[in-house]
Amino acid sequence: MAKIISSDGTETTDFAAIQRRLARLGVVLNSWAAPADPEMRALLGKKALDEAEKARLLESVDDRFEELKRSNGYTTRDMVVIHEDVPGLADMLAKFERIHYHTDDEVRYVVAGRGYFGFVEPDGEQFLLEVNACDYINVPANAEHWFEMKDSQRIKAVRYFIDTSGWAPVYTERALAAFE
Repeated sequence: MAKIISSDGTETTDFAAIQRRLARLGVVLNSWAAPADPEMRALLGKKALDEAEKARLLESVDDRFEELKRSNGYTTRDMVVIHEDVPGLADMLAKFERIHYHTDDEVRYVVAGRGYFGFVEPDGEQFLLEVNACDYINVPANAEHWFEMKDSQRIKAVRYFIDTSGWAPVYTERALAAFE
């Protein structure tokens, strides 16, 4: 279940309150059930997945993809699997740990694990949103944000795209707030 962490260390776990705060930034957060089939549960529990396993997991949530294609125009999706043994992990994550935006929506459906999106509010205040299995998040184009793993070691998420070229980060010069 999602959680907001403010820079002063206070936490919010009330899902409706989190949705309202994110909505002010145009961010959509929903909760979608993770695949329940025993084979899919086993794949969700594995640290790493090969391409065939990723494809099976993606197929298990194709109903979500079809819904998003109809409602939002998404054309493609893939599965990202991050774990502590990914070669070049630190360099890969460093690209997203700075405040940036994209020219297309950044859309994730977390099916296993945990990660953190950071957001910048209009007044400059910053906060973290912890996302976990079953969280669906849509960060709109041009929204200032960042992503980090913090103390989490693993995350599996479906990424949805209208146009993959719009997903490259455009960095801002804004400094990250310190979080307690």
